[in-house]
Amino acid sequence: MFLCAVASFCAERRVRVRRRVFGQSRPDPKNLIDPPTRARSMYYLDHRRDVVRIPPQRLGPELASVLTELAQQQFEGKLVDGQSVAVTIRDVTPVGEGHIIHGDGGVYQEVEYEALLFRPEIQEVVEGSVVEIRKFGAFVRFGPLDGLLHVSQIMDDRVNIDEHNQRLVGVESKKDLKVGYKVRARVVSLSLSEISPRDSRIGLTMRQPALGRLEWIQEAHKKTDGAAKKTGAAPAKKGAAPAAPKAAAKPAAKEPAPAS
Repeated sequence: MFLCAVASFCAERRVRVRRRVFGQSRPDPKNLIDPPTRARSMYYLDHRRDVVRIPPQRLGPELASVLTELAQQQFEGKLVDGQSVAVTIRDVTPVGEGHIIHGDGGVYQEVEYEALLFRPEIQEVVEGSVVEIRKFGAFVRFGPLDGLLHVSQIMDDRVNIDEHNQRLVGVESKKDLKVGYKVRARVVSLSLSEISPRDSRIGLTMRQPALGRLEWIQEAHKKTDGAAKKTGAAPAKKGAAPAAPKAAAKPAAKEPAPAS
């Protein structure tokens, strides 16, 4: 009965107000935008309202710092609305007076706060660092999440896996991938875990143009630029006037035939 009362109270008091405008301490109804019409961005600020439980031993004059600490512990790293991860919490302010539920010595305080959220999207291009090499591929950390680069999605080459030395090597290209290397990849599958967002299943690929280890991309650009310079015409000097077109040669006049 007690748990039902707590859940009912939190559900009634939990009101979420979203905004996409920076620098305002309170939401403006003119700036409220429904989620489907938002511009796609992996990082964004959200003005939210929720309930924080203050234990009896934490009640005191330093309420502001206590609320900030408790809100960060309760909301940071958690999944929000089933599609975003709360990266950090700031500007926590109480709303009205707290409430005490019978049988619980704590105070349930409604608060407003700013949350920096991270929302990955399918087909989004991300940059991150390789954090682990396994027999089936490599894990890449981008933002607060880890994605899997399956061995078949790393390069257009057969790959040898050296799990002991945390290294992947292409058989023919000799391209290698190690822990700590920076890569650019595309999100191809996404399944966020509400219980533990860090354990979400995110599939990545680097087998597309302009993707891969950052050094590979730079080398590919250099080769492309070099080939273009070899095949292209020499650039004209700056300020030089364009050459005038050559006049067509006049056909030679025919000699008159000799008289008989």
